[in-house]
Amino acid sequence: MGTLMKLKDLVQQWKTVLLAVGAVAGVGIFVLLLGTPLFGREVAVVAAPPISGGVVAALMMFEVAKAKGLEHLAVFATMLLVFQGFIGYPLSSIFLTKEARRILASPEMVKEALDNDVKGQTEGDKGAFGFRLPPMPKQYSTDFVLLAKLAVAAYASSLIAGLFNNVIHPLVMSLIVGIICREIGLLEDNIFVKANGLGLAMAGLCAVIFSNLASATPEMVMKLLAPLVGCLALGALGITVVTAILGKILGYSTYMAIPIGLSALYGFPGTFILSHEAAQAVATNDEERKVILHHILPKMLVAGFITVTISSVVLAGIFVKLV
Repeated sequence: MGTLMKLKDLVQQWKTVLLAVGAVAGVGIFVLLLGTPLFGREVAVVAAPPISGGVVAALMMFEVAKAKGLEHLAVFATMLLVFQGFIGYPLSSIFLTKEARRILASPEMVKEALDNDVKGQTEGDKGAFGFRLPPMPKQYSTDFVLLAKLAVAAYASSLIAGLFNNVIHPLVMSLIVGIICREIGLLEDNIFVKANGLGLAMAGLCAVIFSNLASATPEMVMKLLAPLVGCLALGALGITVVTAILGKILGYSTYMAIPIGLSALYGFPGTFILSHEAAQAVATNDEERKVILHHILPKMLVAGFITVTISSVVLAGIFVKLV
């Protein structure tokens, strides 16, 4: 995950980063403070990270729930992961479509997009630290070599986390190490895709996660239904309130600010698909579609990376200690 995004992109989209972090904080605050009296502290603690992120945050929470013998909460974390998109996708689609219409109605925004379209050249990426190691010769960049490099980085991450008694969760440390290794050129951009290993990895992750549903009984699911709906509603409310307020402060429209926060409920590739669907629905020609995507797509991609990939994992690293 750490190899998916350049630090330079995050700096350029610093307002989006703040909004995305605020959205995840909003989920944590609303679910913990309002969910605790309604559904109990353990339910609220386990619920917040999966709502604010994706597979990794859910994995961290149901691992700790299973370790403490709370089988029903491990199932609960999995259910949240399955159902969160039912709120995130339709709401984001509505807001992004409204934002697309707002963009086309603004001559300044259209002009800015057309002007920036000319500057699409890439100037060699030197990384955030001012240098990058030269790329590995093509003949050695086989799938197996790339996966081996990834394995070494993952093992180093777990060793580093162990040096600090896992105060920083090993998965959070893996994320940090991945970002640094990508910036200095030790790991390639989006290395799992380049190694043709993403499909297998996701299948393995999903197998681990959804195997927990085998221990779910109909009675358990019925008992968890009210906390499921309630926690998802509280999470969506936290995202909406925080991003609407922060968006006003940072100069983003409400139509753009709220989907940035809602990206926590689905992440990539949902951020990519919804942006293109909004542009397709509103644009009448290719130029208008490009103008809309110029304003929406970078924000949504960065938002999904920050919410699902970084902030939710950090939140889960904090919340595992509260279970």
